[in-house]
Order: sequence, then structure tokens, then C-alpha cells
Amino acid sequence: MCELLGMSANVPTDICFSFKGLRERGGRTGPHKDGWGVAFYENKGVCTFKDPQPSYESEIARLISDYPIKSKAVVAHVRQANRGRVSLENTHPFSRELWGRNWTYAHNGQLSGYADLPTERFTPVGTTDSERAFCYLLSELDKRYPNRPTSRKAAFRFVAKKTGVLRKLGVFNMLLSDGEYMLAYCTTKLHWITRRAPFGMARLSDIDVDIDFDKETTPNDVVTIIATEPLTCNEQWHKMQPGESQLFKYGEAL
Repeated sequence: MCELLGMSANVPTDICFSFKGLRERGGRTGPHKDGWGVAFYENKGVCTFKDPQPSYESEIARLISDYPIKSKAVVAHVRQANRGRVSLENTHPFSRELWGRNWTYAHNGQLSGYADLPTERFTPVGTTDSERAFCYLLSELDKRYPNRPTSRKAAFRFVAKKTGVLRKLGVFNMLLSDGEYMLAYCTTKLHWITRRAPFGMARLSDIDVDIDFDKETTPNDVVTIIATEPLTCNEQWHKMQPGESQLFKYGEAL
């Protein structure tokens, strides 16, 4: 399996603290040594860093964990390969354009029978079940809305319904974002936490690092972190239930 990490915030925020915890799970405290990636949104643009090497040993991952790249939406992933070889094209997160926006996606789980999923014009580049499922969801969106929808919130709700098809094929935990909205879908493991004033101290579970968010934020900041397993050991995370989806916009759960 793999591990997911997402962030949705109302102000540009760095993900250094959370990514430090995820990076440890990419080969040191976890078995997810088959690649890692992270995508940062800046308005409608997206900057992606990916590496098929273990994140724990990656100098690029070290840079990401120390350099404060500010973003309102981030999707990250560490991979334990089960479908498709270890390679850059099979490394999450995956991105595609739809309606003039970059959509970014990462998946945790394993699917069977995925080769039969129709993808229309969204052709997978790699050979993973994950990317095929992503292309399927975008193709279903494209068919449902041949013209750009007036409500992207409704479009995300449509995606949430379509995840039921993928759930029948196996384990399907997912993060999907267009830079404004972030959709989390759970079939086995997914947790989230929203931090807002009054902020406090947080301590990572996988490495001896803590942070006082009160010194790093303003009273108006709202930041939601989504992760396969809770990244901190002294905070209360919300555990999602099988079949549950949750949509976020700029840090707020909708």
C-alpha cells in the first residue's frame, strides 16, 4: 500500500512540518520506498516534484521538507508498488487538464479489473491501476459535463458518487484537487485534522520534531491536513469511515 498527504488552506501555507513526517514513512518508519511525489498549487498553476527513489533517502525530498513552499492546496504521496514497475511515470501524484484547470490526484490501495475502465481521451502514461482510475474519473466528468459546469462543487460531488464503481474493484483511498477544492475518499484508512485559532503545539509521530503553530500563523488561518495515518501523536484526528467522502475548500470542510 501507499500513504497519502493533502493540505487545504485559506492562505498560502507551507507543508514542511507534515511532509517531514511523511518523508520518514518513505523507507525508514514505513515500507513505502518505491517513489514519492508532491504537487503544490499556485492559483491555477501546479508545481510537481516526483522521484522514484525512497523519500527518506532523497535529497529532493529533504529540500521539500525544509524549504517553505507556500500553497493553498497540496497533494503528496509515498509509494509501495503493487501495480506497475517502480519508475517516474508510475509515481504519484498524477495531473491532467480539464476545463482549463489542473486536476491532481493520488491513490492508496490496490484494484483488480481496472484495465476495463473506460478512459476516453485521458490516456494513462504509466501502467498503474491508480492512474487508470484517475483517467476514468476524469472521463466520467467530461461525459457528464461536456461544457464547463457552473458549479465545480457539484462536479466534485459527481466524482464522489463515481468512486463507488472503483470501490467495488478493491481498496480505493483517494485525494483529488483542482487547486481550490480538495476531495478525500476513504475505503479503509484516511484521517484529517483542521487547525485554527487558538493554535497549539504539535508533535510528529515518526521523527522527533514539534512545532508551535501559534508562532507560525495568524488568528484567521484555517489549515486542514489529510493523511492515511495521523502524522502527530498529540492531536485529535478525525477518522473517516469506509465509503465516506469529504470535500474541502480553502481549509474548510464543506
